[in-house]
Amino acid sequence: MTHTVHPYAHRLGIIRDWKSRWFAKTPAQYRENVVVDSAIRRFLRKRLRGNYVTSVEIERNEKQIRILIKTSRPGLVIGRGGEGSAKLTKEIEKAVRAVPTRAISFGGKGKSASGKKAVRLDIEEIRSPESQSPVVAYMVAEGLEKRQTFRRVLKQTVEKVMANRDVQGVRIAIAGRLGGSEMSRTEEIKRGRVPLQTLRADIDFAREEAYLPYGVIGIKVWIYRGDVFADDKKQG
Repeated sequence: MTHTVHPYAHRLGIIRDWKSRWFAKTPAQYRENVVVDSAIRRFLRKRLRGNYVTSVEIERNEKQIRILIKTSRPGLVIGRGGEGSAKLTKEIEKAVRAVPTRAISFGGKGKSASGKKAVRLDIEEIRSPESQSPVVAYMVAEGLEKRQTFRRVLKQTVEKVMANRDVQGVRIAIAGRLGGSEMSRTEEIKRGRVPLQTLRADIDFAREEAYLPYGVIGIKVWIYRGDVFADDKKQG
């Protein structure tokens, strides 16, 4: 019997660390933190689409929520003179306050403590975007949304990724009404090795969607960046 396991979750505690790092004293506080973290990620995924964001990490203490955004285009997020990051911080605070207390307390009796915490936003630049699966997945989506043929998009993207010396293997799968056909189908392209069952293998995985007039195309990307040993743990 086989199971499909997310490559990131499969390696948690081995070569990967958690993307939300905090401690909850009570079950109610734990519920609130999970709901708020989920709301922040949903908001940033929609708000920063196209800014080549690779990951969003959240840390908390008693006074503030620290959000670390890793992107290959920090200038687009920060803006001129820091205006973009200041505006984004206010929008995140508004999104946190908008989380319904009913979703947190299972009855609407509790109050959200996260809405009172200050939000600190940190932006970190990613040097090698072609080795990051979220960026590659968006590149595929961008090509498809520009009405390019899917085979050409897949081939060009794979060639760009394999040109990066950090990458040892890549696999891209797309599914949906490809080329506007009546029946949906799946197409896949692969170069090099992608050892999904090797726990020390540094596999970066991402999902994305391309929105086309005849439907949504689902995109999955796996990138193999070599093995990670002993004290060489990666955050992802």
